[in-house]
Formats: sequence, C-alpha cells, structure tokens
Amino acid sequence: MAKEYKLTRERLKALEEELNYLKTTREKEVAEQIKEARSFGDLSENSEYDEAKNEQAKLYGRIAEIENILTYAVVIDETTDAEAEDRVGLGCTVKVRDIEFDETDVFAIVGSQEANPMEKRISDDSPFGKAMLGRHIGDIVEVEAPVGVIKFEILDVNR
Repeated sequence: MAKEYKLTRERLKALEEELNYLKTTREKEVAEQIKEARSFGDLSENSEYDEAKNEQAKLYGRIAEIENILTYAVVIDETTDAEAEDRVGLGCTVKVRDIEFDETDVFAIVGSQEANPMEKRISDDSPFGKAMLGRHIGDIVEVEAPVGVIKFEILDVNR
C-alpha cells in the first residue's frame, strides 16, 4: 500500500499551485535555457548545457514528487465536533507546559509534509506528535526524547 500524505487544505492548495507553476512557467523557462545553451556549440564541453539539463532533471523530479503527494493526499478533517473539541488531533494547535522547566509553548500538529520544527509545526509521526494525538486538556503526556523522558501538561487545544 502506498504511503498516505496527511495535508491541510491550505497545503494541498499550495502544492497544486506549485505543480501548475512548474508545469507551465518553469518548464518553459528551463526549455529556453536548454535551447540557448545548445546554440553555444559542442555539447560535450558545454557547461551551460549540462547545467540546464540538470535543472530540467530537478524540475521533473519535483513534478513527480508533487504528483505522488497529490495522488495519495488525505486532507485533514478539521471539523470540530463536541467530543473532539478538547482532544488533540491533526490540524490542532496545542499549548503545553514543560513540567520540569515550567515553560509553556504552542505547537501545531500537522502531517509530515507540512512539518517544520523551526516554525513549531510538529509532525504527527514524530515522538511528540504521536504522544499528543488523542490526548485531552489537562493530560500529562510523556514524550520519549534523546535526553530522556520529557513530561508535558496539555493546557489548551484549538482547532
């Protein structure tokens, strides 16, 4: 079975727009680079041609990657039913308190394609994300980390 890619509607739209740009505008730009580089003569010693062909390979690789993601994309359902309102799920932002250091922080729980720890967007596949999923406000969650077990209290959940 193929891997599912969990995406928010915003990320799905961004990928569709990127794919459209790559297949239209960028593909024409790269084709023009190759055409121009061919005009320089002998292709065996033509670094501009080699660079343009490398750029074309990267372009087609990215197009194939996005098409694969879109084929197996599962849009995160961000509906709020009464039962799930205080439960951590995909698409939620979670306010947590590190029990040891008494510091609070807010993280978004997202699919792996959208994860960016520097922006506090944590994948549901990460140890932190896995530990948080399905938990409720007030729960104490233990996260296995390289430095040992870290305990967090869930203070708030927003959808």
